[in-house]
Amino acid sequence: MFIIVFKYLLPKGYRGITLFPFIFLLRNEDKRNEVLINHEKIHIRQQLELLVLPFFIWYGIEFLIRLLQYKNWSRAYRNISFEREAYVNEKNFDYLKKRSFWSFLKYF
Repeated sequence: MFIIVFKYLLPKGYRGITLFPFIFLLRNEDKRNEVLINHEKIHIRQQLELLVLPFFIWYGIEFLIRLLQYKNWSRAYRNISFEREAYVNEKNFDYLKKRSFWSFLKYF
């Protein structure tokens, strides 16, 4: 995992994005944000489990389905199973030690 500050890669309104094996952050001080980093580490694990490319295909398809369902960009994004898992567990710093394989399915 490599953490890089590169604000031009992030969509407006986002502080971090994970593209295995990189975590891109908006600002340098975000490197010290343990909750944000943990959230992005959960995405690293998800991407590894799905062998990276299928993760992004699934993510995109699920986002489109959620967008049709909620008709709201933010609600669609927050309800993607990968994001739900990451948001629910981002403050649990032991989560990745105990997380079972494909745990994101519980949030589908």
